[in-house]
Parts: sequence; structure tokens; C-alpha cells
Amino acid sequence: MAATDQRNEVFARIREALRVPAPHRHAAPAHDAAPAPNDGPPASDAFRAWLPAVGPSLNDQLVMFAFNCNQLRTELRTLASLDEAAAQLALLARENNWRQIASHRHPLVLPLAEKLALPTLLTDDGYAIPDLERCHAAITGCDALVAQTGSILVSSGSAGGRALSVLPPHHVVIAQRSQLVPDLAAALALARERYAPNWPSFLSFITGPSRTGDIERILVLGAHGPKQLTVLIVP
Repeated sequence: MAATDQRNEVFARIREALRVPAPHRHAAPAHDAAPAPNDGPPASDAFRAWLPAVGPSLNDQLVMFAFNCNQLRTELRTLASLDEAAAQLALLARENNWRQIASHRHPLVLPLAEKLALPTLLTDDGYAIPDLERCHAAITGCDALVAQTGSILVSSGSAGGRALSVLPPHHVVIAQRSQLVPDLAAALALARERYAPNWPSFLSFITGPSRTGDIERILVLGAHGPKQLTVLIVP
């Protein structure tokens, strides 16, 4: 097909799509300008209606988080004890042939990582980038799990620095059930309560494994970060 014919076909599809009006659910009233950080309620509260509603109970949040993880290709394992978490980590290590890992001195994470008895790079002590790149998995904590989007809120403290959750090809997050929050507004409020005014140097949301679809709309995992993302939820 000639380039001109392809362009005309695309424009024809756009014209056809524009014949059906899009819903204007949030057209009015207009949202007010965001207040200053310390001026009243967080600005994020005004935008809750724009994103999917989340049930009020912790179980509702876990169900939605699990659904979103499945959509995002995040592997989620909900466990009944720390012993089960240690067994699942050992299973992951065998399944993926881990020979060395990276982690950090997190009170929930490090005892589990040490049970693997694998060579472990701790990023708290400083490290060389090539050494971190040679690790097959990173095991970290987090600040919160966001049910609404299946996202994981991490900071430099909770995730062992900037690079630990980015360079190794498999990122494993250890989180407690109580770290579930309903939505992005609640996650931001938690971060503000925990850190303001001394914000960490790194604060980010991880939503599924790294991916891109830029080339011919073909989904490629691991393009700019970990190819695998696993979340282990413990009591």
C-alpha cells in the first residue's frame, strides 16, 4: 500500500471515530487550581474521581491490587507467613537460576534475602555499578502498594537507593499486607506524612515490569529496567 493510501486510511478511521461523541463525565465543575503544599488538603484529593473507585476494606484493596498486577504482568504471591516468603524466594532463585543477588538493610527484607545463602551485594555500603549489573535479582522493600493502579511506591530508603530497583533484571518486592493503600492520593498522603519536609532524593511509582511498545506497537519487556517484577505480600 502506498504511503498516501495509508495516510488516507488513518484519517478515515479518525473521522469515523470522531462521529461518536466522547463522554464528558468530568467536564464540570472545573477543578480549582492546586493549593500550595502546606495550604489545606492535598491537591491529589481533588482528582480521586478521575481514577477507578476502590472498595473500603483491606480485602477489597488486595483483590484490586491482584487484578491490576495480573493486567500489568506483575507476579503477585500472597503468603501466610515469613517462612512461606523464604520458601517462595528460594523457589524463585531456583526457577530463575539466580547466582548472586542485591539487597539492602531493610528489617523485613534482609533476613529473607540472607536465607538464600547466595552472594549478596548490599547497596547501603556503596557499590560499583558493574557489580550491581551482574546481580540476577534485587530484593527490596517499599513504602506502599497502590490497589487502584497496581503500583508500588518506593523511595531511596525503602528500596535501597536509586539503582537497586532498576539495574538487576528481576525485581522482588517484599511488602506487608498493611502497606496496601486504596489509591494514588492515599499513597501521596502517606509519603507526605512520612517524609515532609525532609523528602528523600528518590521517590517513584513502579507500575509493572519495564516495558515499551514504541517499535511497531510490539510490547517489549525489560527495555529500560527489570524484565520481571514479583511482589511477595506477607502478614
